[in-house]
Amino acid sequence: MSNIPTAHNECADKDKIAKVVLMPGDPLRAKHIAELFLTDVECFTTVRNILGYTGFYNGKRVSVMGSGMGMPSIGIYSYELYAFYDVDTIIRVGSAGSYDESLKVYDTVIVKDCYSDSTYAKTAFNYTSKILKPDTKTKNALVSAANRLNIKVKECRVYSSDVFYSPIRNWHDYRDKNKCLAVEMESFALFANAKFLGKKAACILTISDSLVTGAETTAMERERLLNNMIKISLETL
Repeated sequence: MSNIPTAHNECADKDKIAKVVLMPGDPLRAKHIAELFLTDVECFTTVRNILGYTGFYNGKRVSVMGSGMGMPSIGIYSYELYAFYDVDTIIRVGSAGSYDESLKVYDTVIVKDCYSDSTYAKTAFNYTSKILKPDTKTKNALVSAANRLNIKVKECRVYSSDVFYSPIRNWHDYRDKNKCLAVEMESFALFANAKFLGKKAACILTISDSLVTGAETTAMERERLLNNMIKISLETL
């Protein structure tokens, strides 16, 4: 497709974006990843302060771009990367809340599948399943990379939520009835887009807070100290 730049991405040359994109929610985390891990970095978009960069990691070309918060936001940015910029693979690198005492703050989670009661996939593509999966090869590549780096990870189902605040929602139900061990807000939409467009997607998360114990990280820590999942994702290159 040739309708670039888009309303949300000022990049006018699709070749400036690599075939593999790491996608944190926080645009400042994208900036942090580019500055800390990549060389020969070029910024390709700053629209709405959703920052995107392309550079090299150990000689391999890769891009990193923020997605914003929630399914509508990652739905827009990932769809455009897949459909208009010829991106093949997006790996979401995000934060999550723990629903289980076995997952502690700073633990790394690789998403086996995600459950959601969101209408995103139904509205966009008429998908009726409440469970969507990542690309198997990409997910397995993350697991293999973690093993090579000797970083402990846990594969599990997560709940992909449309809302952050809900005084009537009981998180125990998502854990006990749907076997979700953590919660985040983006992977379901990313997986739906990838499925519809015939692309690849996976998700790796760092536990930033625990609904079980009340432990939590600060905004600065979430921006800068969640590096194990970044190292794993880059190692898949």
